[in-house]
Amino acid sequence: MFSVSGMHGFKLFSLEHIAVLLIFFAACCALVYLRKKPKKYHQMIKWTLFILLPVCEISSHLWLILTNQWDVSNLPLQLCSISTVLAMYLFWKKNEKLFYLLYFFATLPPFLAMVTPEMVYTFPHFRFIEYFLHHSVLPLSALYFILYEGYRVPRKAILFTYVTVNIIAVPIFILNQLLGTNFFYLAGPTEAKTILTFFGNGFWYYINLEIAALIVFSITYWPMGILQRKEFLPGDRVTPK
Repeated sequence: MFSVSGMHGFKLFSLEHIAVLLIFFAACCALVYLRKKPKKYHQMIKWTLFILLPVCEISSHLWLILTNQWDVSNLPLQLCSISTVLAMYLFWKKNEKLFYLLYFFATLPPFLAMVTPEMVYTFPHFRFIEYFLHHSVLPLSALYFILYEGYRVPRKAILFTYVTVNIIAVPIFILNQLLGTNFFYLAGPTEAKTILTFFGNGFWYYINLEIAALIVFSITYWPMGILQRKEFLPGDRVTPK
């Protein structure tokens, strides 16, 4: 379960893969259902999500260290790790603009990572469980803030997040060149076959990456836009409770 060489053979849309995706959707439905339950359930959900975030992040690094696999490429600078820090901060302190980033970073991107994962291990290997649990907790945390804390995202947040990502990408790109890493996948697509595989190489890879980011952010905003149109009159601005 914890070995490096054992339990290889992950297959895209295998029974195990489909099962974890269904469990994720069931957890989303449970969050929607439990929002009408007493406050004690809300607190249980909040602290369960809060605890799972660092547990997933830290356990992943511990496994890499204990199996002699950890190197600079495992620094917590991927979007998943950044989203983890943002979510943990928001559980402690409310911040509207940070939620904008979390919403766009931690909803559709982790789901896409679950649909086409960079994964070689199959269930019940530790890496399989940790990967899918971590990528599930992030969108579940964002959903919690929407349902239980009243956070909303305006349309202008698409541009705000897009600009912020590009600003962050500059030092990340330089760091990749210095360390030979691939944070934010700015050095190229993953070795495993994922959506990034179809983005091409060189100049066109970055163009497609920029276009994909805008498309993903726009699609991510779509359900939020529908939610706000149903809840409020046009032009109303919503702030967290």
